[in-house]
Amino acid sequence: DGRVSSVAVQQLIEQISCMNKAKMIDHVGGVEEGAYEIYNCVEKIIKQDILGCEMTDLEGKDLGNKEDSTAPEEEVFGDVLWDAHDEQEQMEAFQHASNSTCELGFEKYFERLNDLVAAPAPIPPLLVSGGPGSGKSLLLSKWIQLQQKHSPNTLILYHFVGRPMSTSSESALIIKRLTLKLMQHSWLVSPLTFDPAKLLEEFPRWLEKLSARHQGSIIIIIDSIDQIQQAEKHMKWLIDPLPVNVRVIVSVNVETCPQAWRLWPTLHLDPLNSKDVKSLISAECNSANVKLTKEQEKKLERHCRSATTCNALYVTLLGKTIACVGNTGNIDEILQQCCQCQDTVSLYRLVLRSIQESLQSDKEKGLLREILCVIGVSHNGVSESELMELYPELTSAVLASLLHSLHKMCLLTYGCGLLKFQHLQAWEMVKLEYMEAGESVISAYRQKLVEYFTMQLSQDRVTWRSADELPWLFQQQGDKQKLHKCLLNLFVSQNLYKRGHFAELLSYWQLVGKDKSSMAAEYFDSLKEYEKSSEGEESMICLADLYETLGRFLKDLGLLSQAVAPLQRSLEIRETALDPDHPRVAQSLHQLAGVYVQWKKFGNAEQLYKQALEISENAYGAEHPRVARELDALATLYQKQNKYEQAEQLRKKSFKIRQKAARQKGNLRGFALLRQRALQLEELTLGKDTPDNARTLNELGVLYYLQNNLETAELFLKRSLEMRERVLGSDHPDCAQSLNNLAALYNEKKHYDKAEELYEKALDIRRRALAPDHPSLAYTVKHLAVLYKKMGKLDKAVPLYELAVEIRQKSFGPKHPSVATALVNLAVLYCQMKKQIEALPLYERALKIYEDSFGHMHPRVGETLKNLAVLSYERGDFEKAAELYKRAMEIKEAETLLIGGKATSRHSSSGDTFSLKSALSPNALLEHGQR
Repeated sequence: DGRVSSVAVQQLIEQISCMNKAKMIDHVGGVEEGAYEIYNCVEKIIKQDILGCEMTDLEGKDLGNKEDSTAPEEEVFGDVLWDAHDEQEQMEAFQHASNSTCELGFEKYFERLNDLVAAPAPIPPLLVSGGPGSGKSLLLSKWIQLQQKHSPNTLILYHFVGRPMSTSSESALIIKRLTLKLMQHSWLVSPLTFDPAKLLEEFPRWLEKLSARHQGSIIIIIDSIDQIQQAEKHMKWLIDPLPVNVRVIVSVNVETCPQAWRLWPTLHLDPLNSKDVKSLISAECNSANVKLTKEQEKKLERHCRSATTCNALYVTLLGKTIACVGNTGNIDEILQQCCQCQDTVSLYRLVLRSIQESLQSDKEKGLLREILCVIGVSHNGVSESELMELYPELTSAVLASLLHSLHKMCLLTYGCGLLKFQHLQAWEMVKLEYMEAGESVISAYRQKLVEYFTMQLSQDRVTWRSADELPWLFQQQGDKQKLHKCLLNLFVSQNLYKRGHFAELLSYWQLVGKDKSSMAAEYFDSLKEYEKSSEGEESMICLADLYETLGRFLKDLGLLSQAVAPLQRSLEIRETALDPDHPRVAQSLHQLAGVYVQWKKFGNAEQLYKQALEISENAYGAEHPRVARELDALATLYQKQNKYEQAEQLRKKSFKIRQKAARQKGNLRGFALLRQRALQLEELTLGKDTPDNARTLNELGVLYYLQNNLETAELFLKRSLEMRERVLGSDHPDCAQSLNNLAALYNEKKHYDKAEELYEKALDIRRRALAPDHPSLAYTVKHLAVLYKKMGKLDKAVPLYELAVEIRQKSFGPKHPSVATALVNLAVLYCQMKKQIEALPLYERALKIYEDSFGHMHPRVGETLKNLAVLSYERGDFEKAAELYKRAMEIKEAETLLIGGKATSRHSSSGDTFSLKSALSPNALLEHGQR
């Protein structure tokens, strides 16, 4: 009835209202409506606050291409791949570590840590040591909070290592993350290697370089560093002298600390004294309204005196156990049982058995066992939905009840939505309790997970979860054959690589006995097979992404000659499936240029970077972060060629763009400013007609479009157009922008007649108002031409494609590759109209430009030669057709050689041979030329 249902709900609402980051949805109505509202709210938060969708010149976003409406995270760090999941995991680990309100007399330790920060350089890392569960993570997290509060100029980088063998314990990922955080704070965007060995080797140089750019101190904290696999080998940089403003603190368990590190200054956590023990237990009991007698308190105090019973984890667990049964059971009896537990693992076993006893049936007890074991054998944990799918008999009510008990008693916790063990000792206890048979039981549970994630792959559901778990499970099972097959699933490898899990991917290939070159050849062969079944625009765009991922992976491995072919193929597909001026084409050009830079082919790289810059400026405007990325890349290139003056100019320009973008984004990165305007929507719609309000309405229209709310988007875009016509007049260029956006929206809705009318109006305005080579004019020409072609109005499309050639000639000069692309577009159109005579000189001119720009063996030259061969064949000149096709095949063979494969024999019947019947059918070859 719209009333608050209880006092508890009222208190919850009051708490939420005080939190600046909480989102509250006030809904009265049906359950399904409420769920839909929540879904929309969460989706909006993800798009705006997390993905950081941004929008300035909306037309540049090209409404027809929603996939480019969000700037991927990698843009922030140039070409470096960044895993938001790994970062979120660290933030949650920090929050979890600092959750306790009891500080256990940490003041004396805080002073020692403060002394380390203030001590004159150089000093070695500080070792924080203690037994398992002694409170090391809690101490470090509390101290970090204090430092952040009192020393805002100090940059603190932390990493909390979880369970051994989990993602958080992989040395290459830790070092990559720390380097990226440093880069983020110093506004430095530079190429970063992904080769695990090089990454670890180069970290000290990065630390030296980036610390010099930071005004204050830098503190690096790695908790549980001894849980990293081969920690001493992979963390050798700790032994090197540290930069003067850098301090390092690492925590270790006393038993597992590497011998060489024991010589460092050490802060050892003492066992808890009786006062701290009493305060911890009292805090737990008071929270459950349980009162202990003096005799019971003395008994606990006597028990918690040995090294294994007076650590923070043991005492906390002891307090929770007593508090849990205190109101319903016999406290003396539970005290007696607890006193028989001489370490944390045995106390955990008592806790588990009390949970088992509280369950009503053997079925529930069996499910408890299954849940704990399957979480234990996983790589990074298991989600609730995965548990429900793994065990169909598990109801949500039973699962919720079990998880509540396991979470309350410190067995399980959540990390990035996955259930995992809160402490290593809890997992040790589960192995003792349920897996006494050893490896065979563990293997059986792993097999269950293998079958589950394999089933997902067979349904084409390649998520980050299946990519994280399945290869790792095959590795643990020692099943090299299945691991090999899994790695050749291109989407699994792409998922791992794009999230920066480079070292992990490489280690899997090493396990199946493949070196880098044979791995590259296998991936390329798999892609060629996949390409045979790819049909339609979406499928081809996906294929281009896969080729790009492979090219980048090979580049990072240093296999430069083999990286060129997949990157080149990605570029060709995007030019054909999307448009030569599409932002993803710029992405392909950028990646290809990066290979040529490493190859020291600076001339090729410069031309590609300039093309990428030109496309990005046209697509996003001159002050977009993607433009800054291209400027940075060009600046680095000029610096390598000792062209310092040119490099400095570009760097300054890039820095201004990034500075402005940072000011606009603030802390939220994304739609922050736009969201403020959206909150003032009522004021805006009722306010006066002004150019600013019209622009905001236009932006809101695009915002709703990005949320796939086309009806609301249309409403705002129409309002914007009407207001601009009233305020500025119907011939103003701003009206053309609104017309263009509305036309794109109608095009998306397949209302082609409406889209045509609006594009034509926009073109008319821009032709009269703008310079003949203006980028906005070029955009309208391009989109209207494509629409005419889509509608089959080829006669109307011809003059626009001709105008596109003119505009590019005026913008870039007659010999620029962009002009060649426009000529090919026009030639393809003529071929569709059966006007081969008009098409021939266009192809010939394009061929000359491509040869002069890229050389005679470039793939674009090969594609143009193929199209010329088709024309010659159509005209009956078979000898010339054969000659042209032969040249095209030579280029193709050279491309094949680049990736380490063998060139097919020209006489082989199974190779890429010349067949007039199939290879030279117009439909087979002209598709390659369509742009």
